[in-house]
Amino acid sequence: MTTTTPARTTARLDLKGLAPEVSAAMGELHRAAVRAARAAGVEPELLELVRIRASQLNGCAFCLDMHTKDARVQGETEQRIHTLGAWRETPFFTERERAALALAEAVTSVQDGQVPDEVYAAAREVFDEPQVTAVIWAAVVINAYNRTAISARMVPGAYQPAPRS
Repeated sequence: MTTTTPARTTARLDLKGLAPEVSAAMGELHRAAVRAARAAGVEPELLELVRIRASQLNGCAFCLDMHTKDARVQGETEQRIHTLGAWRETPFFTERERAALALAEAVTSVQDGQVPDEVYAAAREVFDEPQVTAVIWAAVVINAYNRTAISARMVPGAYQPAPRS
């Protein structure tokens, strides 16, 4: 028999309120990473896939809630969102998306070792250096946000994305 812990309805602590300067700096890091991705020509939809996949690996319910909603606003399909955890076994993702997902997984799972040369090489086959850099920064930023949300036990559910512009 499996027992479950009831879901929390309040966060453990308010990291943003208790350290607003750090929160603001994280926000600026995120915005800078988005600007770099835009300048490099990396699609916003691809960045959402990276954010969702890293959040899946990290078990961050708050970020999964946020970024699956954002992905839907960007036009992402339910099928691709639901199968993202098994992206290698599906035909639903492009070569470019697969390279970004593999790179994001390697960055997220650095406890397993460094980013493998073959993962980096596969990314370089479909991305130029500024684009690879943008994907790496997107993975780094979401990993930082995952750790923040998990540590503070931020409660998922309330986030509402801005309409697509």
